[in-house]
Amino acid sequence: MSFFLKDLKESGHLDQIHFTICSVGSRKLEERDDYGSQDWSLLAPNLTIYGFDADSDACEAANSELEANSINWTEQHIPLVVAKSVGEATLYVTQNPACSSLYPPNESFLARFSGLPEMVNLDFTAELETTTLDTFCQQEGIEEIDFLQLDVQGAELQVLEGASQILENSILAIQTEVSFSELYTSQPLFSEIDTHLRSAGFALFDFDLDAARRIRRNSPIQSIRRPGQLLWADAFYLRDPIGNAQNVQLQSPKNLLKLACIADILGFADYALELLEYLTLKYGSDPHYNAADCIMRSLTQIPEIVQAGVNNLPIFASLKEFITTKNNE
Repeated sequence: MSFFLKDLKESGHLDQIHFTICSVGSRKLEERDDYGSQDWSLLAPNLTIYGFDADSDACEAANSELEANSINWTEQHIPLVVAKSVGEATLYVTQNPACSSLYPPNESFLARFSGLPEMVNLDFTAELETTTLDTFCQQEGIEEIDFLQLDVQGAELQVLEGASQILENSILAIQTEVSFSELYTSQPLFSEIDTHLRSAGFALFDFDLDAARRIRRNSPIQSIRRPGQLLWADAFYLRDPIGNAQNVQLQSPKNLLKLACIADILGFADYALELLEYLTLKYGSDPHYNAADCIMRSLTQIPEIVQAGVNNLPIFASLKEFITTKNNE
């Protein structure tokens, strides 16, 4: 749950900025796949979501559900295969269609683990046209994507390689699935994605290890301390405009505020606070970018901070000249 976003929204700080999310591999399998059911919806109506999936039926179902729910933001799911180039590629459709990939399943490796062959083993193949994220953005006149989410079963690096322009010019944060073993034959592993994103100016913040471990198929035992081999995870990469002051575009007040909101939604409240403080100190003479009151109001929702005295916090001393509301002593 976000910490500062609701106050930023209610105080009007978000009225003048628009957020764009791109989800490649946007099939909605569970609640966390539905951005509208999460704090991203607080950004509405200034929110646009583009979803891509190779499964046209999944896209149609998602769009029908959105229409039925009468959402107050813009969202569409597009049946396109996003990769590193425009052309054709083989899609390896698996027993569970959600595990389909541009890489063939590594069935001999999968067979060693419980629950994986039934999902990831090959069902059939199909030849499909591919495009790139850069090409799509150019064709649709999309100049900015703020948050990019990737879940394409081993082809995440391909998507990134086909998004070099939009990656350099606008993307502030990325959530991408990464693999630590070859679930698909010859797929790029975490180290390659990490090197690529670090070279593009992103910093690794965390992993989500939910359901990322698997035990051996024939083992009747499972360790509590080491509950199986870590095979994949979601990795979170964010920009660091404070540490990389040479990137002028990242230093814009609009992007600082956007990144703070995204960090907050993703659960990095401490980083969101650091960004909001930096934004205020650098651009706080403009009321649109003075977040001092929002920061202090949010902090006073924590009883322990109120008891210790909000005005005793280092953040209070830092922002004192920008604070206009009275805070609890």
